[in-house]
Amino acid sequence: MVIHKILVTGSNGQLGWELSQAATSYPQFEFVFVDRNAMDLSNPNQLEGIIQLFTPSAIINTAAYTAVDKAESEKELAHTINAEAVAALAGIAKKRNIPFISFSTDYVFNGNAERPYLTDTKIEPVNYYGQTKADGEQMAIAANDNTIIIRTSWVFSSHGNNFVKTMMRLMKDKDALNIVGDQRGRPTYAKDLALATIQILIALNAGTVIKGIYHYANAGETTWFKFAEKIKELAGLECNLTSITSDQFPTPAKRPSYSVLDTHKIEKDLGLHIPQWEMALKQCIHQLTHS
Repeated sequence: MVIHKILVTGSNGQLGWELSQAATSYPQFEFVFVDRNAMDLSNPNQLEGIIQLFTPSAIINTAAYTAVDKAESEKELAHTINAEAVAALAGIAKKRNIPFISFSTDYVFNGNAERPYLTDTKIEPVNYYGQTKADGEQMAIAANDNTIIIRTSWVFSSHGNNFVKTMMRLMKDKDALNIVGDQRGRPTYAKDLALATIQILIALNAGTVIKGIYHYANAGETTWFKFAEKIKELAGLECNLTSITSDQFPTPAKRPSYSVLDTHKIEKDLGLHIPQWEMALKQCIHQLTHS
């Protein structure tokens, strides 16, 4: 079946919003965007009836429970949205024989590695949010072996809540900030991830077999502290930044100290050129300061 009408959940999130911005450049697709009011993933039993109303030829699930620390105390809700609902959507897509794409996280890994994580590296989450996403991956693939999961990391955008916007706000308000400097990862511009997701749809329509787990993040790796320094430089802000350890900034949920994703598989399968994170950040900050 040719993909034409695509149902996208989580339209108010960073990735959902970036997909809605990119959609106008791809007239071969009809994107239908739904937010939590139209389709609430905390009620997985209602999803099938709602999807029947839209009759999509593909489903992209960008909705998720993303409050990493809060998940430690809202375990049931986090698991319902990130695991049960994802499995339900995967099952519905299988029944309708349509593609299903959902997104996961670098936080499925334990952070003890010293080289970038491959898609088939053993998963071992160190916090409950990561556990819900890991369960969601496995449950979705068990429900539908054609499921496409894209793990991503450190997502930022000119829309929604993220590290870039938080840092820009705090640097304007404060003279000095302490930033964790002992966690390494790959920042991801939601706009670039949205464009890569559309490339998957194009490849599926061309008959390319794409299924299973992929990694997508912008090229290069950094720490939160170095990320903050680059934000300060590109936004032209004045603020003294100090690098601190994770131990000096305790949070309810532990973070993996190293969660760099290896993206070679998606680059090879889709022929993608992934932009450097610094270039992507420059584009995002330009969007924020000139809009």
